[in-house]
Amino acid sequence: MTTDTRDPSELHVPVLLDRCLELLAPAASREGAVVVDATLGMGGHSEALLDAHPGLTLIGLDRDTEALRLAGTRLARFGDRAIRVHAVYDEIAEAVRGAGFDRIDGVLFDLGVSSLQLDEADRGFAYAQDAPLDMRMDQSRGETAADVLREAPEGRLRAIFERYGEEPLAGRYARAIIAARKDAPIERSGQLVEVLQEATPAAVRDQRHPAKRVFQALRIEVNGELSVLERAIPAALDLIALGGRAVIMSYQSLEDRLVKRELTRRSRSTAPAGLPVELPEHRPEFKLLTRGAELAGDEERARNPRAIPVRLRAAERTRDGR
Repeated sequence: MTTDTRDPSELHVPVLLDRCLELLAPAASREGAVVVDATLGMGGHSEALLDAHPGLTLIGLDRDTEALRLAGTRLARFGDRAIRVHAVYDEIAEAVRGAGFDRIDGVLFDLGVSSLQLDEADRGFAYAQDAPLDMRMDQSRGETAADVLREAPEGRLRAIFERYGEEPLAGRYARAIIAARKDAPIERSGQLVEVLQEATPAAVRDQRHPAKRVFQALRIEVNGELSVLERAIPAALDLIALGGRAVIMSYQSLEDRLVKRELTRRSRSTAPAGLPVELPEHRPEFKLLTRGAELAGDEERARNPRAIPVRLRAAERTRDGR
């Protein structure tokens, strides 16, 4: 494939790279440390971690086979210190065991759609480019966005747009899609954008692009992103050894709420109210390393627009949960 010859470092600028390295350093620098990059992408964060910590073994997961190939080119110089696994990140426990480990010292999640997926027009992720409506992060399996638009009844479409896009015009858009597909299947992003534009009141069109939330919702539905994330964060935290760290970057509010909820739950005491002494087994499993969600600074936001929506949260294991 021609994509294999491209330089991944020129295709993607890792978001909040220095901050991620800083937060993971105490765990990644331990003797025999193992860190999982649960969203390997094109390997930018992983490369920096492996360079910074010569004794580190890194396990990189990605469901996108093209991303794995590109990352493999970037990380080849690290030999068997870089282990790539074709997996969705809720399969993290199986991936770690398959690599021969039962605990890890750190985990990094860089959630959402990758630069590779956004920039490849024929993947159908971007509403600004006309392309087949695929939107699968793993193109080897699962239904496409076009399949959803062709087969889903109006109620399901409305629920998808409301739940995953927080779209106030979800009902209007669902009805418009049902009406449009009676004439012809909606198989390309340009067709969908046209349907949405026509269904959007002029006052709303002046405020925002009508396709943004719908495309986000379809992508999340096609890839099962939130249900995967709900399983992946607890599974990853369970693997972290005492003193190990988790760093998680979200790019939209639905992801960040799930991350915040799980980290908050793990960082609270489970002691019953009124108990005079907190027993060891009731102490929090983790302590938060960030105050709320951290944002990218103005300089990085100007240099790398994809850093604008990022919300970073991090935590360290303080009590072994096993």
